[in-house]
Amino acid sequence: RMLVFSQFTKLLKLVAAALPTPYCYLDGATVDRDSEVRRFQEALDIPVFLISLKAGGTGLNLTGADTVIHFDPWWNPAVEEQATARAHRIGQANIVTSYKLIAQGSVEEKIVRLQGKKKELIANTLATDEAFMQSLTWNELQGLLE
Repeated sequence: RMLVFSQFTKLLKLVAAALPTPYCYLDGATVDRDSEVRRFQEALDIPVFLISLKAGGTGLNLTGADTVIHFDPWWNPAVEEQATARAHRIGQANIVTSYKLIAQGSVEEKIVRLQGKKKELIANTLATDEAFMQSLTWNELQGLLE
């Protein structure tokens, strides 16, 4: 069972129109989010949950899925990771596999490269902060608290 994320609701609606099976759908206009989530979690005959990246990025527990598909990348990798984490929750009994659909030579491929640079920048910043904190002397730490 899979979660399909896209930042474009028009794209999600095109996917929905092409699906031969029942599905669940959630975007910013969904009035009763809880009902749609419960429907997916409980109805094992519904194999697909189409979710707007922004509407589904936080606050959902979707352990009924074992596959996550990102139809298009978002410039901020943390947003995608948050969305993928919807399936990685307490109660998840299956291994969760995540896929990104990226066409070679596309804008999406450039966004993925930008995500990599952003992750590297964050990692370097954190590593630098950690190294800085480890290099502080006792006197310097006490000076910060005075």
